[in-house]
Amino acid sequence: MDLGSLTSKLNELTFSILLAGFKTLPPNWSKKGKKPLYHSLWFITKGNGEVMINGEKYDLSPGKLIVFTPGMTYDKSSSSNPLEFYFIRFTHAGAFEKKEQWYFKLPHEISFPLRGVYSIKNSSGVALIFDEVHSLSKRRGSTFAIRQKLLFQELLLTLIQDFHAQSISKDTRQVIEETIEYIGHHYHKNITLTDLAKLAGLSKSHYSRLFKKNTGYSPIEYLTHLRIDRAKELLAHSDIKVKEVSQNVGYEDELYFSRIFKKLVGVSPTQFTDEQKLLDH
Repeated sequence: MDLGSLTSKLNELTFSILLAGFKTLPPNWSKKGKKPLYHSLWFITKGNGEVMINGEKYDLSPGKLIVFTPGMTYDKSSSSNPLEFYFIRFTHAGAFEKKEQWYFKLPHEISFPLRGVYSIKNSSGVALIFDEVHSLSKRRGSTFAIRQKLLFQELLLTLIQDFHAQSISKDTRQVIEETIEYIGHHYHKNITLTDLAKLAGLSKSHYSRLFKKNTGYSPIEYLTHLRIDRAKELLAHSDIKVKEVSQNVGYEDELYFSRIFKKLVGVSPTQFTDEQKLLDH
């Protein structure tokens, strides 16, 4: 699983919760040849069973997450014990901004990046969020609907963090976090991949792979985006010149800074500043 790509794809989606609840399937229950019309998440909290998705069998037990998507065919059954689980049925669409341009995609134009069965380590944390979403489904009104959407996004973030925790050791994860913190405090200085890999105690290639797996960016891409984000803050909320902004975020060459800024933001630093001034009036 490419966690960086997964995180990026989920970040481009917006969601609508259709139904949420808690269900118990009786002992020796079964249903065959089901084809879901909507996306749904099941999280098993008690009992055992199995699910067959597109011909592949998966055992179900507490801590298992099932992601059903339209188009798949599945059979499901419980064992001699009742199978208990939370569920959330939802739809999604694409809505994201890049370089100050908004993009929108209908559900059939952008797929949900998870499907099938996953093992979750942080079972209690995930179950708690499912339970909160379930509780809010019994309430009516915009405030509760917004809270439910926020909780659903929190659930997705918790799942990503769980996948991260399973993919690398605690020591390695801590090393990556330490270098991210280092970048955050020293982005205005001359930082190289060699410096970061040395700080992590890893080879440059190994460090780069681990960093991208955790953040979705290479170390230098992450540094560049952080610098440009800081530059946008300075340009929007201060009167300092582009050359000073460039130096403040770690670029001695103003022209190079301007090229990088336009590539990521879509407009030059000067255009960005002018647009911000218009917005302030």
